[in-house]
Amino acid sequence: MLKDLRKFDNLGTPNFFFELLTTLKVSEKQKWQIDDINKLFFNRVIDNRSVFEGCILLALRINLIEEVKGYIELNQKFENYLNSKSQMNDKFVERLFLSLEAVNEIYEIFSSENFSQDIVYNSLQLKSSAFGFKYANLKQLLIDFNVLKVHPTNQINKLIINTRYKKIFDKVILPQIKKRKIGIEEFKKSMEQQQIYGEEAEKFVLKYEHNRLNGIKEIQWIAEYIVNAGYDIASFNSVEDKKPTRFIEVKSYEGEKPYFFWSRNEMDVAKRKLTEYWLYLINRKEINQDDYEPLCIQNPSVEILDNAEWDKSIDKYKIVFNG
Repeated sequence: MLKDLRKFDNLGTPNFFFELLTTLKVSEKQKWQIDDINKLFFNRVIDNRSVFEGCILLALRINLIEEVKGYIELNQKFENYLNSKSQMNDKFVERLFLSLEAVNEIYEIFSSENFSQDIVYNSLQLKSSAFGFKYANLKQLLIDFNVLKVHPTNQINKLIINTRYKKIFDKVILPQIKKRKIGIEEFKKSMEQQQIYGEEAEKFVLKYEHNRLNGIKEIQWIAEYIVNAGYDIASFNSVEDKKPTRFIEVKSYEGEKPYFFWSRNEMDVAKRKLTEYWLYLINRKEINQDDYEPLCIQNPSVEILDNAEWDKSIDKYKIVFNG
């Protein structure tokens, strides 16, 4: 679908689609062909755009309109969502994401490596460069439909995902992102099982933090989108905190003695955040017990690395030829 649409600069705006769809609705007895629609918008300027062929193709691709025996008709399922531009906007975004779900190219853009968390604005953000020139028209479409917002700080070349549409994004796109974020080595069965353990532990900590803060604060599951943040969950030390102050890396283990593997990136983030960084060690055998409490370690770069009670060993070396 994206390959067909790449040649068009303009994929449409809410004003264009609202006019197109309401026109088809109120004139349902009229027989419309694509040429008729092109004539309707010929020489028109809508939101500073003047060429609309790509918009009509997009409407067909995401099933807003249908071509039946050579005539263009409004999809009957969409008729009830044209009472207002805002209502149409929401349904359009839903249809767009559902249509993109099976398009592999979309995950070149919405890949885990392109996401980050903006703690100041409490939002998920995406690199603007993720779209490149190839998908610049899709980026503009998502901005026009308010799915993506330009970051308020001009120096930050990132886009913020509108919380209004995060639910449909999480339902449709996120599951595929999570499938694709596993590294090459992790496709092995044992590593897939470790990912399952990790997600179970992270879900436990989300619930644990929710209860610890009396359900008042919104706990952010960072690892759901981002693999290289250096922590899994952004939480709060207390309900009085206005922004996240507890960045939690979750590790699960099995057995009597806690153990974990710590990546270089996680360690570096821990050293930067110091007392704001926490390590939660979750025993998989005890996780379902009602009174289970995880082992929570604040500032582990000091409390663990400088503590002789914890044995450390190097699992891998990076070796570079300097000759």
